[in-house]
Amino acid sequence: MVMKLYGLDISTCTRRAAVVMHEKKVPFEFVNVDLFKGENKSPEYLAKQPFGQVPYLDDDGFILYESRAIARYIATKYADQGTPLIPKDMKAQALMDQAISVEISDFNEYAEKAVAEMIFKPMRGMTPDKAIFDKLIAALEMKLDVYEKILSKQKYLAGNEITIADLFHLPYGSMLSAAGSDIMESKPNVKRWFHDISSRPSWMAVKDGVKTHSG
Repeated sequence: MVMKLYGLDISTCTRRAAVVMHEKKVPFEFVNVDLFKGENKSPEYLAKQPFGQVPYLDDDGFILYESRAIARYIATKYADQGTPLIPKDMKAQALMDQAISVEISDFNEYAEKAVAEMIFKPMRGMTPDKAIFDKLIAALEMKLDVYEKILSKQKYLAGNEITIADLFHLPYGSMLSAAGSDIMESKPNVKRWFHDISSRPSWMAVKDGVKTHSG
């Protein structure tokens, strides 16, 4: 049975899961969930995703939510298919886990809030606060100074092979320019790395919206 990915086609987290499914050449049916109509708060939806968030995956009755968990599940289940995204060596995998933790704590923590301030707030009819945005970008720049040092020594965050840790940066990293910051272009090694991952066919396939994928 073909997997089903439930989510909003343009949501950051839905695209985070979908880009890994494309990298692994996994066919899936995409089921769009209209958050603006509250479909994610229906009893049927909450029975699958009790937090009422997107996305969730249905793999022949096995239900999994949280985009990073979905991505890791896909990359593990289809380890020998498509792009290898999880190292087999224990130490290399530990470095990937370290990079995932960095993405959550030192990148997403600031990038998500910055994008929310300048893009998501206006979508909800709220007024963005440029001072808050500038403060978040300044904090993110300090974190990216460390990224720059790491990426001066290796091609990707966990070594010289791409992993899911790199791909996890794509949804919010790609929205920072639209939010009003060129921070991903401001440091040579960060720029090289982000251009590398954001030009991959998998991201091109989902960056403007997730669709059903034939594999």
